[in-house]
Amino acid sequence: MSSKVITVALAGNPNSGKSTIFNNLTGTRQKVGNWPGVTVEKKEGHLTADGYHLTIVDLPGTYSLTAYSLEEIVARNFILDEKPDVVVDILDCSNLERNLYLATQLSELDTKVIFVLNMADIAEERGI
Repeated sequence: MSSKVITVALAGNPNSGKSTIFNNLTGTRQKVGNWPGVTVEKKEGHLTADGYHLTIVDLPGTYSLTAYSLEEIVARNFILDEKPDVVVDILDCSNLERNLYLATQLSELDTKVIFVLNMADIAEERGI
């Protein structure tokens, strides 16, 4: 088992559930809401599992790596400049098409990316 800290960035569109997942993983209570712009800066939490030490970074929502707003710039700069060990792209599967542009951009980077489908309950309610 490694004592190296693994940095995990939670990325995705606004309102895709990143902060809820962050809170569940880290045991913290970051503000969550059903509107874009709730997370406006990156938040860090920690998790130890199976001997691995993880730093989980909750990034502000962004639709792409072409950033315009301050929140998008924070997310883009962390992914491109800080180079986390892995980026977890949280995709709202109740509105998957809207999430695919960022997913495509992330997949083209020279970093490990994990795609997580979230909000399956809402998609199911909508018959998707």
